[in-house]
Amino acid sequence: MKVAVIGATGMVGEVMLKILEERNFPITELILVASEKSIGKSITFKGEVFKVIGMLDAIAKQPDIALFSAGGDTSLVWAPKFAEVGTTVIDNSSAWRMDLTKKLIVPEINASQLTNQDKIIANPNCSTIQMVMVLAPLHKKYKIKRIVVSTYQSISGTGVKAVKQLENELAGIKGEMAYPYPIHRNAIPHCDVFEENGYTKEEMKLVLETQKILDDRTIAVTATAVRIPTSGGHSEAVNIEFEHDFDINDIRKILNNSPGVVLQDNIDVNTYPMPIYAEGKDDVFVGRIRRDGSQPNSLNLWIVSDNLRKGAATNTIQIAEYLILQKLL
Repeated sequence: MKVAVIGATGMVGEVMLKILEERNFPITELILVASEKSIGKSITFKGEVFKVIGMLDAIAKQPDIALFSAGGDTSLVWAPKFAEVGTTVIDNSSAWRMDLTKKLIVPEINASQLTNQDKIIANPNCSTIQMVMVLAPLHKKYKIKRIVVSTYQSISGTGVKAVKQLENELAGIKGEMAYPYPIHRNAIPHCDVFEENGYTKEEMKLVLETQKILDDRTIAVTATAVRIPTSGGHSEAVNIEFEHDFDINDIRKILNNSPGVVLQDNIDVNTYPMPIYAEGKDDVFVGRIRRDGSQPNSLNLWIVSDNLRKGAATNTIQIAEYLILQKLL
């Protein structure tokens, strides 16, 4: 099993390598790829030192799987070139997510859609993944009519530059800015770029990707995405309106029995999800589950997950594991 990691020196790439090692992913040859400025850099994996190589050299090796986390522009150019030599690409960027010919996969929800003909597979946005992990089993039972979501997103979702900005601000150092404003002691309602409709790209990802993953374009979704000065995970306040009335205890039972979802919902002892506890874990945590008294058939809950793991690297590797298990490579 020849595995290429594209963007191996980035934040998600580093987490991918960590998770590949943790999960003992079957690798006979590891191929590490990054931008030209990183070619030749040494990276240690399982005690062995590997040199970073360029795209053309990686394609020549014809890897079985290429795990991409190098940005949308890179994916648009290079993913098809890997696919042409028979490599199955699992892409972390937004490049292919809304392409009608590409599958958008969260393994616990819709991995069964995959076939051996899928040579470029899209990994959803981090904030979408954690939300649909909770929504999917509830939609199956009660059918979701409308979703209102507000996110509280970690600076790690922006990347190394944002982490450095916060570190500089904490230390009182003037430095390069990832955001148009300070992030320390602040909340910035601006994730990704603004679109013509006044929403950001991040907000529209939550709308469009949710509909695609749940395979239901009738679900109405509206979102507000906010960046906050945390480093360990994304949080989301989600209001759900169902077509049918529900039993609150049944909601908790469904979520408690959903793979990859951990119920943390005991307000008597102040138990609820928080990014400080989600960091470094692969599960999606849900709590603060309560009926919305302002309108019928509606529910409020709070969802937290490590955006670099289940929101990116872990989900990507789970897709690869499914392909191997089902002999789809």
